[in-house]
Amino acid sequence: MVAGTGLPFALTAGALAFLLSVIWGGPFVEVLRRLKIGKQIRAELSEKHEKKIGTPTMGGILIVAPALIITLALNVPNVVRTGTGASVLLPLGVMAGFALLGLIDDWEGIETSRGQVGLGLSPRVKLAGQFALAGIAAAIISLYGGGFSFANGIVLPLIPIRIPLSPVIFIPLTAFIIVAMSNAVNFTDGLDGLAGIITASAFAAYGVIAYLQGQIYLVQLCFIMVGACFAFLWYNAHPAQMFMGDTGSLALGATLGTVAVMSGQWLLLPIIALVPVAETVSVVLQVTYFKRTGGQRLFRMAPLHHHFEHSGWSETQIVQRFWLVGILSAMIGVALALL
Repeated sequence: MVAGTGLPFALTAGALAFLLSVIWGGPFVEVLRRLKIGKQIRAELSEKHEKKIGTPTMGGILIVAPALIITLALNVPNVVRTGTGASVLLPLGVMAGFALLGLIDDWEGIETSRGQVGLGLSPRVKLAGQFALAGIAAAIISLYGGGFSFANGIVLPLIPIRIPLSPVIFIPLTAFIIVAMSNAVNFTDGLDGLAGIITASAFAAYGVIAYLQGQIYLVQLCFIMVGACFAFLWYNAHPAQMFMGDTGSLALGATLGTVAVMSGQWLLLPIIALVPVAETVSVVLQVTYFKRTGGQRLFRMAPLHHHFEHSGWSETQIVQRFWLVGILSAMIGVALALL
C-alpha cells in the first residue's frame, strides 16, 4: 500500500469532494435556472410531480466534474512519475464517456426558452452508445490483464478462489454489466434524493471491499464518488433544487459497474446495488406482463418506486425506506466479500 494513500487519505479526499461541490453547487443551480435547462415530467406520473416541471436538470455535472478533477489531481502525478495508479484512469474514462452521452440526451430533451420540448436521444441510439463505450472499457480491462489485479475473472463469494475467464466471455459480460448498471441507476432516478443516496451507499461498500483487497486507487475513487454524491444530495433533497438527469445517472451506474468488475466482486453487485436491480427487474416484468396479457399491469406503475408511490407512500417515505434497504444490502455485500 502506498504511503499517504491509505483509507484515511481516501476518506479525506471524499470529504474534500463534498466541500468543493457544495460550495459551487448553489451558483451552478442558478446558472441552470438562468439557462432554462428544465426537467420534463412524464404525463402518467402523479399530480405531485407536476410541481417539479422546469426544475433544473443536468445536475449530474455536480458529481462528475469534481470527481474527475480531484481523482486526476491526486493520481496523474503518480502515473507520470512512476506509472502507478494508471488503472484508475479507466473508470474515470467510463464516467466521462457516459456523462457526455447523458448530457447529449438531457440537452435534446430539455424545454427551451421558446417553450419547445425535446424528446432526447432515441432508446436505440442511446443503447448503442452505451454498448460502444462499455465495449471499449471491457476490451481495455481484458488487454491490460494483471494491471487490474482482480479483474478478468470471477471471485466466488464464500469460496476463496478466483476463476479466470477468457476474453471471449469476459468482454461481452463486462460490457453487459456496465450497461445494465448504467440503466439500472437511470431507472432509480425518479424521486428526490433516491438515486444519489443509493449509489453513494454502493460506492461506499465497494470502497471498503477495494480497501480490504489492497486496491487503494479504487478506494480513493469510491470515496470521492461518495463525497460528490453527498454534495449533490445537498441540492437534490426533497424538494429538489435540481435533478441529476441522464448526465449523472448513466455516469454513476456505468462507473459503479466498472468498479465492481475491477474489484473482481461483480457477483456481489446485485446484492450491493439491490435497489437499482429491483427497479430494473420491475420494468422488465411490467413490460413482459403487459405484452403477454394484452394490456394488464403487474405493478401499479414501473419502475418500482412509482408502484409504491401510487400505493400511498409519500416520496420521503419511499426514499428513506429504499435507502434503508440499500444500506443493509451493501452491508451484506461487504460481509460476503469478507467470508
